[in-house]
Amino acid sequence: MKNKLLLIAAFSMLIYSGCKLEDNPTNAVTTASLATTSDGLLNAVNGAYALFKDHEVFEGTTDLNNMYLRQYFQMSDFASDDVVCGQVTTDPFFLTFSLGFTPTQQNASYFWYISYKIISDANTVIEAGSKISNPSAAQQQLIGECYFLRAFCHFNLVRFFAEPYTINPTAPGIVLRTSTTDPAIKARSSVKDVYAQVIADAIKSSTLMTDGASRGVTFATKEAAEALLSRVSLYEGDYQSTITYSNAVISSGKFTEATASDYKTLFANAQTDKETIFCIAFDALDDYGKLGSLASQYYSNGNSGWGEEYASQPLRDLYAQNPSDVRTSYIDDDLDSSGAQQYKNGIPIYYVTKFSFQGGSPTLSSPIMFRLSEMYLNRAEAEANLGQTSAALTDVDFIRSNRGLSGALYNGTVPTGQTVLGAVLQERRLELAFEADRTFTVYRNKQSMNKTYWGYHLQGLQASDINLSVAPANYPNMIIPYTSTKIIYYIPEAEILSNTAATQNP
Repeated sequence: MKNKLLLIAAFSMLIYSGCKLEDNPTNAVTTASLATTSDGLLNAVNGAYALFKDHEVFEGTTDLNNMYLRQYFQMSDFASDDVVCGQVTTDPFFLTFSLGFTPTQQNASYFWYISYKIISDANTVIEAGSKISNPSAAQQQLIGECYFLRAFCHFNLVRFFAEPYTINPTAPGIVLRTSTTDPAIKARSSVKDVYAQVIADAIKSSTLMTDGASRGVTFATKEAAEALLSRVSLYEGDYQSTITYSNAVISSGKFTEATASDYKTLFANAQTDKETIFCIAFDALDDYGKLGSLASQYYSNGNSGWGEEYASQPLRDLYAQNPSDVRTSYIDDDLDSSGAQQYKNGIPIYYVTKFSFQGGSPTLSSPIMFRLSEMYLNRAEAEANLGQTSAALTDVDFIRSNRGLSGALYNGTVPTGQTVLGAVLQERRLELAFEADRTFTVYRNKQSMNKTYWGYHLQGLQASDINLSVAPANYPNMIIPYTSTKIIYYIPEAEILSNTAATQNP
């Protein structure tokens, strides 16, 4: 999992109608023959999905640590207060834990690179599709999927590399790439303009995709586009639109909330579970094992993973308030044969298994990008912000009743010492832990991230310093306000050097 493992793998690159995509992160792909064969469009679109999970050549090397999804979860959750690091490491993810961001850190640079590669592929398909006379429903579906992928990738980029919309919508966002003829030298659009493009693309995708042409939850669908619109609207602070799009997904009748018993296998069976709206499909051939899987960061059954990142103490304390909460089934307390707690460098080991056990494999899953629970939570947060207390708590109770907490429902009453928004955000944390949500939720709500717990995110920490009976003190970056420049990543240096119109983050 570390740089010491810069293992060079001879993974084959995806070929689209005989033409390999170019390796420039934001330069448009010039391939123009995707629609010349019956399978050209389909192969190209499927290739775009594969880029979420493949280990692509980057800076002349294939590094098994480099994968869109690995970086997506790493860059978000490792910066949050839900995950604790069990050691100091030279792996670039440690810069995320310690908030020591640099313009050259590899995980952020690769994420930028591969995101624009997916966007380039989407643009190429969209333009090829526009040349098809009277496209069939199946062809419109594929074009719609590419509008979705372009929106999804632009949105994720602006969340990582720009200030939240609710803090500063006029701040520099990211470079919008919506055409294969875009100039290489192009300035960053504002956060507001990026959101406008994301929303336009997501709406367009939803109009092109139909039930009859849907390819299932491992590909984009009309409901996946509406789920994206629900999320984007919430992040923008457009609460009425959040409710509208959440309602559209919920009322579609295509998804069912996992019950308390079903929830325990939800993530291992993401491709077939009724709660999944959209996931990235992995199969046995995509099981990277210890070297490069998502699960290897969070879990090890001996030697299946590195198991160096664990559920944090504040998150575990929150779950402990209700021991019947089935969501704790994804936190695996590492005990020895005598039942004694195991530690790594003074940090108690509590593995996370949300990315494990598809087909029984400890290192395989199909990561969920959108699921039904989020739609209820998005709606609840919007309702809370609109003063609709009863509706918000009803949505929260719906989640809780399906997580083993039927005896701990709010029943329309805000808990003592909390606000309705606070209750919603707490439920969001419990439900969406380790799903690339927490960091963004804290900062877009203009809150501080509290990382005052023992772990090697604390700069200068030695194992001998750790005293689990008291809270740590006097370490830098324990409380990160939403006004800090540390809440976003630097634009990668390679982009700044090659694109002279792009400005750097402070």
